Formats: sequence, structure tokens, C-alpha cells
Amino acid sequence: MTSPVPDPRDLVRWSDTLAAIARTGMGFTASLYERERYEEVLHVAADIKAAAQTLSEGIETHRETDHFVQEWLANVGEGVPGYVTPKIAVGAVVGNDEGEILLVQRRESGVWLYPTGWADVGYSPSEVAVKEVEEETGIICEPVSLLSVIDGQRMGFSRFGMYMLLFLCRATGGELQGHPLETSDVGWFAEDALPEVTAGAQWWGSMAFAAIRGETIETGFDAPRSPVWRTDS
Repeated sequence: MTSPVPDPRDLVRWSDTLAAIARTGMGFTASLYERERYEEVLHVAADIKAAAQTLSEGIETHRETDHFVQEWLANVGEGVPGYVTPKIAVGAVVGNDEGEILLVQRRESGVWLYPTGWADVGYSPSEVAVKEVEEETGIICEPVSLLSVIDGQRMGFSRFGMYMLLFLCRATGGELQGHPLETSDVGWFAEDALPEVTAGAQWWGSMAFAAIRGETIETGFDAPRSPVWRTDS
């Protein structure tokens, strides 16, 4: 019997996890021997990542393995700063009195999505949400509740370890004005009139509009996989 081909997304997850363990180990050890072993693990992780690209793109990419290793090594820290963790993004579902949602069109891709950005040091997650909304749309808002905590890599919209914290917010003022560098357009949209290219609305749309209408929404999160390392199916 022929063994099934691994999903490229699983290969990328395994690769990134191995690389994170190795880089964290390098950040905490002073042993040259251990550092050499961890670097060898990075090369194995790079081979796995190259195999994932070959499966998904149909192109041999083994020449990229050294690039992966050098990129990982360039980001090795020492001690606690060297402990590799997922990046954190913060998103905001902002509603108005008409039951509409606030969306921005990303300049680099043309895709529409709720305001979102990387977490900044010195800000709490809800403060990041409020800041990103005002920066990207000109709208002032206040946080109401946490809607979901999502693993972006597991959901398939990130190629690296990333958690998304999605807040429900209420518009309190301001005027629509997109960010000149980050957005091409901004606007308010009804549930039945979302832009044609709206990212991920199939998973967040119903939840977002239910929350905007004032319905009680329990905070969502990814259920544990069993087994964790084999498959999502």
C-alpha cells in the first residue's frame, strides 16, 4: 500500500517547530557541541520546508535550504529573548449603529479585511486594536469583548507561527480616512454586501455580524488536535 503524501501545511508546521526548538536551544546553551547539534537540526528543518514547497509548487527548491538556515540563525537571541514563540497579530471587528462592519482594503494585495496589525511592545492587546483601527481607518472605537484567539498557521492564512487576537469594538467617533501607505480604501459594509475579495469571511463573517447585532458570542479558540503532530483531519 502506498503511504499518503503529507499535507505541505503539516510539513511547514513540523519544519517551523523543529527550527524554533533548535533556535531556542541555541539561545540558552553555552556549549559549542550543543550548538552544532542544534544547527544540524536547522538543516533538517530546512530540508522539510523545501520539500513542502516542492509539493505545493511542483518546483525543486532544495537550493533554498541554506537560505532558510541563515535566516533562522540570524534571529537567534540569548536567554529569554531567544525563546522562539509565535508572533501576535491583533484584529478588530468594528460595528456601527447601522449594523455594518468596518473593513480596509490592503494596498499590497487588494484584499479586504477588518483592521489588523502586529502587537506592539508597550501596548495591551486591546490598546493595539484601538490604535490599529484609528491608524488604518480614521475611526475611533472602544473595545467591547474578545471574540476569538486563532492559530493563523493552523487556519492556513499564515506560513509561520502566528496567533490572532480578534476583538469586538464599537465605533465612537472619527471619520473614514485610510492610511496612505497601508490601505487603498476603507468603508462600512452590510453582511449581504461584503466586497468580492474579502479574506476569511467564511470563518469570521457570521460571528462578527452576530456580535455587532449584540448577540452573546463565546470567545472562540482552536480545539486541541488528537494527535497533535500527525494531521488535522
